[in-house]
Amino acid sequence: MKTLLLSCALALTAPFALLQDAPAPDAPVVDAPAANAAPVTVIAVRHAEKGADDPRDPHLSEAGTARAAELARLLGHAGVTHVFTTQYNRTRDTVAPLAEALELEVTPYDAFALAGFAEQLATLEPGSVAVVAGHSNTTPLLVELLGGTLSGVGTHRGQPALDEAEYDRAFVVTLATEHTAAKAIELRYGAAE
Repeated sequence: MKTLLLSCALALTAPFALLQDAPAPDAPVVDAPAANAAPVTVIAVRHAEKGADDPRDPHLSEAGTARAAELARLLGHAGVTHVFTTQYNRTRDTVAPLAEALELEVTPYDAFALAGFAEQLATLEPGSVAVVAGHSNTTPLLVELLGGTLSGVGTHRGQPALDEAEYDRAFVVTLATEHTAAKAIELRYGAAE
């Protein structure tokens, strides 16, 4: 008799137990992969040490070429999907070994339109990892435009700027998502200054 009562009770309550996990009729349907999509990561670096070959648009010095190779070694297995540079030789030369090793196209951006470029980076496919080579006065500003905070950075004309002798700083910014705030960390690479 107890077994019969237990069986009846289970039979009567089973449909209600299944309804507990069902969404309410008016609940929005959330695409689980989209809700859990990986954020965009931007790795912003200043160009490596510049040479003396052209005062207006120099290539890298020997030390800069070594630093560019170190950047490629550091980020070669970081899942980089995009590489961006300004139009100058020194920024292109800084990321050339990385782009070549990963067989990625280098995309130019306008260093004088950083706000628009920051918006462009925010629209990259979720999970993208972009490396951006800039300058002493554009790299820190880009990090701030992306929502990152910096420490130990000076100013130039009222904007954040790296010291002219600093080439070893890399800023890794995880962009904000619907559920998380932006976060920035700093790495040092290559020979210390």
